[in-house]
Amino acid sequence: CGYGGSCFPKDVKALVQMANDIDFDARVLRAVEERNELQKHRLARKIIDRLGPDLSGKTIGIWGLSFKPGTDDMREAPSKVIMRDLIAAGARLRAYDPVASEVAQQELPRNWFDDGHLTLVAHPMDALDGVDAMALVTEWKPFTNPDFDTMKNRMKQPLIFDGRNQYAPVEMSERGFEYHSIGRIGVSP
Repeated sequence: CGYGGSCFPKDVKALVQMANDIDFDARVLRAVEERNELQKHRLARKIIDRLGPDLSGKTIGIWGLSFKPGTDDMREAPSKVIMRDLIAAGARLRAYDPVASEVAQQELPRNWFDDGHLTLVAHPMDALDGVDAMALVTEWKPFTNPDFDTMKNRMKQPLIFDGRNQYAPVEMSERGFEYHSIGRIGVSP
């Protein structure tokens, strides 16, 4: 899903600027920036391509809001871009993060909550209640080996979009999930 945070994006931008200041062609660094921005949109695009351009009436579960595990920091977090793209397509979101929910309430647009487009939940499985698909955005340890049977039972359809390649495609297919990840072929049950 791309990288985020307060340091790495700023550092790459600074290196590009320093290169420009000395008339050095920082083509590779610019490509890193561009690819990262595209990557942030890619997971949402996969979901939209699979479910259709109008996500009105669809609900997507989101696992992970912070830019990386172990922090509540949402600066430059891929989750913000992914959620914005999905909401723009009409989706409703049910999101869970072990520590970033409080920060999310402060940093994300108020209208997402007020209009009912985003609901933050207190347990990862609650994010899956009746969802049409689930997106794994941050690779928190609790997401490493969840109860897949419970997941499948709570979801409207067993459809996972994994932005961090947490799971093995063959195993997901054997468990009865349609599974899409990054840089690997999607699988069905």
